[in-house]
Amino acid sequence: MSFRLLDNSALLFLQKEILVDSSNVSLGAIKDQIDSSADYQFKLKLKRALLYRKLHRVFIILMIASIPVTVVTYFTLF
Repeated sequence: MSFRLLDNSALLFLQKEILVDSSNVSLGAIKDQIDSSADYQFKLKLKRALLYRKLHRVFIILMIASIPVTVVTYFTLF
């Protein structure tokens, strides 16, 4: 959850006066802005937001994958 909170890509777009439809900016829009932007600091912030979003996705997948292991372990040990 904390990595999702660190992904502030919508705020970054609004600070640069780029209008977005929702607070969940698509990965394609972030990548397009990284490629087309001339502002180096803005690119770094967008790359960091992209990293946080990817980390959040990895941890969600790991969490879902650990549920069956937890259930099997619970019933096996007790």
